[in-house]
Amino acid sequence: MHVYARGEMICINSLHIGLNRFLLLTFGLWPYQQSKLVQFQLVLFLSILATFILFQLTTFLTSQCTPDLLINVLSSALFFITFVIKYILFSINFEVIKCLLEQLQHIRNELTDKNEINIMKEYASDAKRYTAIFTLCVILLAFALLLYPIWPRIFDILLPMNETRPHISPLFVTEYFVDQEKYFYLIILHANTAFTIGVGVMLATGTMFIVYIQYACGMFRIASYRVKQAITIEILQKNSLKNENLIYKGLVYAVDMHRKAIKFSESTISRFKVMFFLLIVVGVICASLNFFRIFQVASLSCDVKELSLRLIFVIIHFCYMFVGNYLAQEITNHNNDVFATVYNVQWYVTPLQIQKMILFLLQRGTKAFTMNIAGLFVGSLEGAATLLSTAVSYFTILHSTQN
Repeated sequence: MHVYARGEMICINSLHIGLNRFLLLTFGLWPYQQSKLVQFQLVLFLSILATFILFQLTTFLTSQCTPDLLINVLSSALFFITFVIKYILFSINFEVIKCLLEQLQHIRNELTDKNEINIMKEYASDAKRYTAIFTLCVILLAFALLLYPIWPRIFDILLPMNETRPHISPLFVTEYFVDQEKYFYLIILHANTAFTIGVGVMLATGTMFIVYIQYACGMFRIASYRVKQAITIEILQKNSLKNENLIYKGLVYAVDMHRKAIKFSESTISRFKVMFFLLIVVGVICASLNFFRIFQVASLSCDVKELSLRLIFVIIHFCYMFVGNYLAQEITNHNNDVFATVYNVQWYVTPLQIQKMILFLLQRGTKAFTMNIAGLFVGSLEGAATLLSTAVSYFTILHSTQN
């Protein structure tokens, strides 16, 4: 029995997005039931992120702006700016999010074939697995950050020393215009809260896009299944007008599902093309600066704390980048599989009218379908390699400039 959440036009159980809904609700991003309390929550979280970025940039007001300071501050400030971009542009597109969810629900409700329903369940389970794994990683990372202020005490218990351990310092370069030692724990709390909110927002929104992409892949897979079902040896052996109509009807259903899959995939990207474009630009610059900071720290100070932080930044950026491009590549591959299926079935022994229709499908397959962002970037594994190469190139320029 499926239960519809109050005030919502989708069934959480049938779409298998219970965890995604919880994550979005946690950060005020669930598009349904937007009460005043939820809106206050969204403004509060956004304010925490924005003020933390501001207090990093105020460092330039009290310190001499050297190239090292500029790179140090911008490499972390840009990282948090990616969170703000995600938060703002996702929150102003609530109607789009609802529209996409309701499209999924409508497509899910139309399925009557048991095998097609199982295909959708398989891809929904994959999306659920992705969400669970990434959620666990973020929880572990947040837990490590929460323990950061008391690490010296933990080490004193586990690895006691005869001398006093050095006082732990803030993870980020900030300027609050107060005594940083006196308000040390409040500053750490602000930093940890901002980081947790930011990574949580990226998790909640990112896994929601994973759901959309996985369902789109499922729709392409159903289109392939319908093509196979439409043309079977059993049907071809009984060459009659009735069976010809069955083939024709089955192919129409397959084309219809393929059309819906393409439309849904395009909607997922086109409505958020500004967000993805900004994330790519800011993300590549931020990754380059953090590469440079890693090189600086490793070659000069060997500060484990600083090195670990920059590695976390780079890993988060490239995991997000790789997963996004990998899923975009999956869309392209699933679309290609539809036309590979059309080519591989025994279309050549079908009636002439059916062959004409199949020939039309094969011609359509000559035009590649990709996840294109405003005509500037194509999501694919090749695209991920290009972004990585670009980030490394910028790092090389910075390194050569320093020398």
